[in-house]
Amino acid sequence: MSTVRTLAELEALYDTPVPTSIIKEVDHLTPLHRLYVEASPFVVIATSGPGGLDCSPRGDAPGFVRPVDERTLHIPDRRGNNRLDTLRNLVVDPRIGLLFLVPGIGVTLRVNGTVELSTDLELRQSFAVVGKLPTTVLVVTTKSVYTQCPKALIRSHLWDASRHREQSELPTVGEILEHITSGEFDGAVFDAAYPERVRQTIY
Repeated sequence: MSTVRTLAELEALYDTPVPTSIIKEVDHLTPLHRLYVEASPFVVIATSGPGGLDCSPRGDAPGFVRPVDERTLHIPDRRGNNRLDTLRNLVVDPRIGLLFLVPGIGVTLRVNGTVELSTDLELRQSFAVVGKLPTTVLVVTTKSVYTQCPKALIRSHLWDASRHREQSELPTVGEILEHITSGEFDGAVFDAAYPERVRQTIY
């Protein structure tokens, strides 16, 4: 099997970058970029740390990621499972990559930058939902901002409802946990309790 070993070998395989793919990258959020952030209910966060890489989803009502100015975003860290994979990475390596998706829209927005984790009470209170505050808020300073063309979403038909799958076609989380523990974990009980658990812990 042939393997690419150097940048020169890699670059020899591909054409030169499309000009617009270069000029579209800026270091700040323009007013037009902000429209994507404010419309997005879902962002994927990429981080790196001593334990390796992490790619984690975050979602809430559209606009839950708050543009503060052209170089700053605030992201509330809502209640989760307390593994803290993303936050552990950011404490030791503040670099972050964000991918914003807007349902039904093929174009996505990419933001790369650095993060400080804030526990400021007033800031956390500004993100309160049903009286629940995020434990921390990610304060993102942008370094690179650009749109991603819709080819991946076009190829995947991600927003095509006729291609959506039913959960019954795939194993549940409980079934996976039962399998990897060789039956020691009761997956059926876990799955049955999950809807109420989500209702109680969503914020």
